[in-house]
Amino acid sequence: MDSHVWFAYVITAIVFSLAPGSGMVNSVCNGLAYGTRKSLAAVVGLQIGLAIHILLVGAGIGALVAQSATTFIVIKWLGAGYLIWLGLQKWRDRSTFTTQTPHKVLSSVALMRKAMLINLTNPKSIVFLVALFPQFIDPAGDELSQLVILGLTTVAIDFIVMVGYTSLASRMGRFIRSDHMMGKLNKLFGSIFILCGALLATTKV
Repeated sequence: MDSHVWFAYVITAIVFSLAPGSGMVNSVCNGLAYGTRKSLAAVVGLQIGLAIHILLVGAGIGALVAQSATTFIVIKWLGAGYLIWLGLQKWRDRSTFTTQTPHKVLSSVALMRKAMLINLTNPKSIVFLVALFPQFIDPAGDELSQLVILGLTTVAIDFIVMVGYTSLASRMGRFIRSDHMMGKLNKLFGSIFILCGALLATTKV
């Protein structure tokens, strides 16, 4: 994989991880309730769930590349459209932290298990990865090595970002919990998703 392609993916993966979603909400709420150290177990759980999704998506994309280059290109266009659609949905999202705050103390193992299930049962995550990965894979190259690089990069970035959210929440408390702030984050990342989708749609395959 070319370094400039990988760098472009790093930027996209950072946006993907930073965007408000179930993993972000879980990390913030754990940070508010338990602090950074204990919440690390939950961050690991999120990455286990994400890694399983990546394995499933990678296996499917690898088979797709081997069978049909035309279908692969169609998926790339659908992926660009999905990014724009997701951006519009983020703009309209009215999610809050109110119902997500934990009401009882959980063990580290319980936090890890809960976080893993949150990512595993989130269909948006796997659909997003299906839309995202083909944008950065060269069908003429070794798809397995490319998928491994993208997968490891995704997990590493998401881990760092979720730890950051957890730490920030434990320090800033009420400000991060604000529904007003949640709304601003949704609009910010919605705009970024729309821009990314538009750029991908105008890029020659």
